[in-house]
Amino acid sequence: MEQEQSNPEKHTPENLNFDNRIPLDELKNSVEKLKAQLAKVIIGQEDFVELLIVGLLANGHVLIEGVPGIAKTITAKLFAKSIKTDFSRIQFTPDLMPSDVLGTSILNNNSEFEFKPGPIFSNIVLIDEINRAPAKTQAALFEVMEERQITIDGTKHKMEAPFMVLATQNPVEQEGTYALPEAQLDRFIFKINVEYPSLDEEIKILQSHHERKEINPTEIIEPVLSPELLNKFRTQIHEIVIEEKIINYIAQIVTKTRNHPHLFLGGSPRASIAIMNAAKAYAAINGRDFVIPEDVKKSLNPVLGHRIILSPEREMEGLKTKDVVEMITKSIEIPR
Repeated sequence: MEQEQSNPEKHTPENLNFDNRIPLDELKNSVEKLKAQLAKVIIGQEDFVELLIVGLLANGHVLIEGVPGIAKTITAKLFAKSIKTDFSRIQFTPDLMPSDVLGTSILNNNSEFEFKPGPIFSNIVLIDEINRAPAKTQAALFEVMEERQITIDGTKHKMEAPFMVLATQNPVEQEGTYALPEAQLDRFIFKINVEYPSLDEEIKILQSHHERKEINPTEIIEPVLSPELLNKFRTQIHEIVIEEKIINYIAQIVTKTRNHPHLFLGGSPRASIAIMNAAKAYAAINGRDFVIPEDVKKSLNPVLGHRIILSPEREMEGLKTKDVVEMITKSIEIPR
């Protein structure tokens, strides 16, 4: 008792840094509202929706892969509708030119060249079947996805914030497709593999579709997140506390992918940054102002799955990238 009195500042609120806590209630409530809006139409796919939200909060782009008919495109459209921003959709085809995406300069009535922006000039951009366009059109996305700007005729044109690319691709159909190069894949913070629904979810999908009758799903969704609020949330996520031992944990995992015997190509420093940013967003939507190892683990497969490449021998054996990520994770001590 006397020992506690001799050190009265030991348990003061200031020493516990309560004043430095980040208020995350508004962020968490907004995320729940966003999920509730999408749940009006989208049955199941909770992980898919959560990864879209985390990608948005982490200021990243998302690649969505899955067979046709499992609500990839409609989920992306409804997700965009739930945010009070502009939305555009681009259907990639083999004859699509870069100017069809970015825009072009045309001669106006004053005999001067005037830039006419393409559909990429929006806030949420859905690119359907991104692997159907040839390499030169895919390459047109490099600058805009990384730097949020395009350069036409030596003039830079900035994208208005927020700017997010959602791209879909079909992993089964190979005819008439052009695989995305590794540098292009690296621009996406996540690659989300969308699976078939379970039997119970399929029944609910049929019931929901029957009850909606002819109502367009987009008419059911209401915007719940403004650009100003999103910018505020992103600023808060940057302030999420991540301890040095968690940073070391991320670095060890990504570094091990570079010299693992089962991998031909490992993760880059951009992958490490993506894991850290995603882990911060996971912490925030769970109402925590600090990152825990579980946040990192949740981020690993979506971030690394499309960045690491299996060695040909292991790929022929049927090994998956997620299996190697799991091996690496188990080999590294979880920080306490």
